[in-house]
Amino acid sequence: MTGTARRGRPRSEDADARILGAAQELLFARGYDRFVMDEAAVRAGVAKTTLYRRWPTKDHLLVALVAKVQDEVPVADTGDVRADLTVYLTAIATGLNRMRAVGRTGDRDDRSAGMVAELVAAAARHPDVGDAVRGLFARRNTLVLALLDHARERGDLRAGTSSTVLFDQLAGALYYRLLVTGEPIDAAYVRDLVDHALTGAAATPHPERN
Repeated sequence: MTGTARRGRPRSEDADARILGAAQELLFARGYDRFVMDEAAVRAGVAKTTLYRRWPTKDHLLVALVAKVQDEVPVADTGDVRADLTVYLTAIATGLNRMRAVGRTGDRDDRSAGMVAELVAAAARHPDVGDAVRGLFARRNTLVLALLDHARERGDLRAGTSSTVLFDQLAGALYYRLLVTGEPIDAAYVRDLVDHALTGAAATPHPERN
């Protein structure tokens, strides 16, 4: 979330980038509980009013940081749906594991959901943050849904396969592990997840392909 448009002087993209960069370093080093907005402003070299005008609370800033991280993950559509989904979901899993470790000290290896749990809580605390979170995921998911639509159009998935339901199965499993069971989300799990999901959705081979 980047805040609502305001009258007057236009926002500086450079200031936005510096704030988000400083905030990300601070958040990943300190964790959500020890993150201080004013310190982020100092690190970014901007006035505190500049920061709060863009993101009034650290909940709002958290959403902007998650958007930044997600936008750095490409969604490739090479024509090999299994490989494309595996690469994309592995990158997402890597990001989730990194957010799980935010603020963790020493060698502690607990099953906390870390910053993702804070994001869910922030969405519940602030209706506008909730709207921003849903908008963020809807925008990103559009790219993956298009990938699955193309796979269905090529005949790689059954004609009646719902791209939305299939992606819910894939993404939902990752977040279930993160938020509920605390089990590892590693590359091997992602491969198995994609294999099982696509086995159920795969189109029946044409006779001439047998």
